[in-house]
Amino acid sequence: MYSTIKTHVSETAIKESEVAQMGRKLGAEFIGTFWLVLGGCGSAVLAAAFPGLGIGFAGVALAFGLTVMTMAFAIGHISGCHLNPAVSFGLWAGGRFKGSELFGYIVAQVLGGAAAAMVLFIIASGKAGFSLSAGFAANGYAEHSPGGYALGAAFVCELVTSATGICADCHRPRPHPDSPDQHPGYKHLGQSGAQY
Repeated sequence: MYSTIKTHVSETAIKESEVAQMGRKLGAEFIGTFWLVLGGCGSAVLAAAFPGLGIGFAGVALAFGLTVMTMAFAIGHISGCHLNPAVSFGLWAGGRFKGSELFGYIVAQVLGGAAAAMVLFIIASGKAGFSLSAGFAANGYAEHSPGGYALGAAFVCELVTSATGICADCHRPRPHPDSPDQHPGYKHLGQSGAQY
């Protein structure tokens, strides 16, 4: 009877430990995605076109890259620093991420991005003349592209940069199958410019 109780207690402790670990991962993804949206999109909304001193396209790209880099170092060892549902989904589709964790990661990332967008909206709306119709860091093709590029050009750009990022990721070293760290951090630092 003592061994049955001991086994039940240790199984319960393992389950609680797994839940706590998953909570840490989801919290890390929430914070990381919050930081990415606030830093990257915030630089585009608040500083890119500031008269005479704006950071421009290069500054916005640097802001995105730096936010990814800081989060890779800060949370990469906890969650793998996906920061984007597309990254999580791609890792799952490639068999390099547990399907049981995918939904939680996506929810945490969407909530983190939405919270940052709300904070950014509050900050940006404090300026006289602010209007959401100006785009609020959104981009796209045709009239939504800063350069006026057509849909075909946008598609080719996305295809080439995504393929390059995937190729870079496919050729990086994999963790040993027995390694407890199945989502090593820093895995998509090289993709930051292309994917974000």
